[in-house]
Amino acid sequence: MKGRLVSNTGPIIALSAIDHLEILKKIFEEVILPETVHNEIMQGGKDFAGLGSYRKATWITVQSPASPIEPLLGTLLDKGEASVIHLAREKDADFVLIDERKARKIARKIYGMRVVGSARILVEAKHRGLISNVRGALEGMRTAGYWIHDDIMKTALKQAEEE
Repeated sequence: MKGRLVSNTGPIIALSAIDHLEILKKIFEEVILPETVHNEIMQGGKDFAGLGSYRKATWITVQSPASPIEPLLGTLLDKGEASVIHLAREKDADFVLIDERKARKIARKIYGMRVVGSARILVEAKHRGLISNVRGALEGMRTAGYWIHDDIMKTALKQAEEE
């Protein structure tokens, strides 16, 4: 993995909460957030454990789409997810980072995008020697209140050779 990444809110919050946001900088050449996503993160305020980590990430670019979001996309998904897919198309992004199943499916099947999730980022980080284990990171996300399906956990641990 390398290149340009456009991310949704959840993965940024999850990685920030376990102090692993810097992983994105080490894996991708450019990390972009739609302004909508940035605003969602900032609205989390003091309840967001990783806000300090996010604020220090000056390497993340925040951008607004140049054109309006397609009405159908805006109807099917929430504002953040729709803006991620829309901005990724405008910026010709190499990857989108989305954890929500419906948004992932739309990005992949309708728009032909390469989609990764938080768990896959952690597996890649382990393979590159950026973290020592995936299990601890995923459990940390869960402890911070981030929902991770058991099947995703099992798959990630298998890919990381921890299961």
